Amino acid sequence: MAGGFGIQGGGVPKDYPGKVTFYVLFTCIAAAMGGLIFGYDIGISGGVTSMAPFLRRFFPSVYRKEALDESSNQYCKFDSFTLTMFTSSLYLAALVASFCASKVTRSLGRRWSMLLGGTIFLCGAIINAAAQNIAMLIIGRILLGIGVGFAIQSVPLYVSEMAPYKHRGSLNVLFQLSITVGILFANVVNYFTQKMANGEGWRVSLGGAAVPALIIGFSALVLPNTPNSILEKGNPTKARHMLCRIRGVSDPEVEAEFNDIMEASKASKAVKDPWNKLSQRKYRPHLIMSVFIPMFQQLTGINVVMFYAPVLFITIGFGNNASLMSALITGGVNVVATFISVYGTDKWGRRPLFFWGGVLMLIFQVAVASLIGWKFGVTGQVDNLPGWYAIVVVICICIFVAAYAFSWGPLGWLVPSEIFPLEIRSAAQSIVVCVNMFFTFLVAQIFLAMLCHMKFGLFIFFAFFVALMTVFIYFFVPETKNIPIEEMSQVWEEHWYWKKYVVVDGPAEKVLLLLIIESISVEPVKLIKWIFKSVTSTDLVFMQDEHQARSIS
Repeated sequence: MAGGFGIQGGGVPKDYPGKVTFYVLFTCIAAAMGGLIFGYDIGISGGVTSMAPFLRRFFPSVYRKEALDESSNQYCKFDSFTLTMFTSSLYLAALVASFCASKVTRSLGRRWSMLLGGTIFLCGAIINAAAQNIAMLIIGRILLGIGVGFAIQSVPLYVSEMAPYKHRGSLNVLFQLSITVGILFANVVNYFTQKMANGEGWRVSLGGAAVPALIIGFSALVLPNTPNSILEKGNPTKARHMLCRIRGVSDPEVEAEFNDIMEASKASKAVKDPWNKLSQRKYRPHLIMSVFIPMFQQLTGINVVMFYAPVLFITIGFGNNASLMSALITGGVNVVATFISVYGTDKWGRRPLFFWGGVLMLIFQVAVASLIGWKFGVTGQVDNLPGWYAIVVVICICIFVAAYAFSWGPLGWLVPSEIFPLEIRSAAQSIVVCVNMFFTFLVAQIFLAMLCHMKFGLFIFFAFFVALMTVFIYFFVPETKNIPIEEMSQVWEEHWYWKKYVVVDGPAEKVLLLLIIESISVEPVKLIKWIFKSVTSTDLVFMQDEHQARSIS
């Protein structure tokens, strides 16, 4: 990796004492289980929407195209607005819920957000399992989405604040690991429920979401608040005691870290409006990362594979059983490959995993496009598919999934959760969740229509973004390995590009952030225009000196 684009010499991070105690390991694992609800939903949706009894009951037009009309274009069999709305409505609800979650997380603490998220998710699972019509399905999905919005807003922050900084990466990756376990568990459930003779297996699959909901709810009840959260509530004695306990050291040994957390807490309390604070010039790198990292994470195309894996495999000629088995295989690969990140995030760093994951995803995304284009062309019709072809397609998809699982999957959550100062942390994390959910919603909503119209070119579309995000990582994302979370400002001060924003505090610069947040759920064009403006505006042009930077501000 090009050293000139990471942290440059000069800054020496503080070395806080601490170790991975059983207590901190338990709390981080228990909190990371919040990822199960997100993962289970990703895995369950595609499997259920490939089950004939479910389609026949709720989406009869899709069922007729998929099961009865063998002459249909393979690319367009599942192109249905209501079907995609069933899948994607969850992510729109999560987007909106993330802003409420920000206030709950900041005022009541991280674990209360987790508890509320688990409870609402449980209600959604019950409604979906009992669904009698499309309306009940959509209402259930919306409740699931609200639960997901609360959980993924709070869990990464909780783990980052509890973990010792030298092991923060590995412990935070447990959140992504629990997402992958949730996906795999959902694939296993789908594989067996689709065999149920009464045709009601889809109810078991959808109702199974209650299991991860109960897990996160119970975990939130027994978990303590983080020292940062306790300080925000005005109890420094209790916060210091908790810091000693999770670090496994004596009271004098936590002095330096506790003082830094105290300073961050004072700065946080002085900020009455974190959204306005986030628009200031010195927080520009944080704002850019909170938008671009989650956006790129979804534009890898991974959710195309994980949402619709069974549908996708049916589309390229696999039978129902074979498609669910193939999805089960990719789910297993997803879990196993995540352990690479658990091991390597704090050993090798974030940037190398980001970079090499992007390279592998690009290669095998193009390979999948070439294989599908070779056999199906633009007509989407094929007489037969040889066994070796199916095996090669599954292998390419598995390598793509593995590359994502050790790079953009975990790091897309880890890096944003560790780079924000406490005074803007909840607000910035809400933007991360909001952007992530918006693009997840967008991809889920338009994927089947894009597959119908773009054919195999859809995979080239996502490959373009994989190439773009890899370049973005190479030039603009600093290395955060082994940097204490309250000392993270140094990575911006020493970065070749971002230092001109954070070394000198320029005047506050308004970017109409609140307007964008209010309109993001209904006017996606505004979000796209704002992102474009962020990278093309005058104040983002490289400047030779600080005086010039001030004059433009």
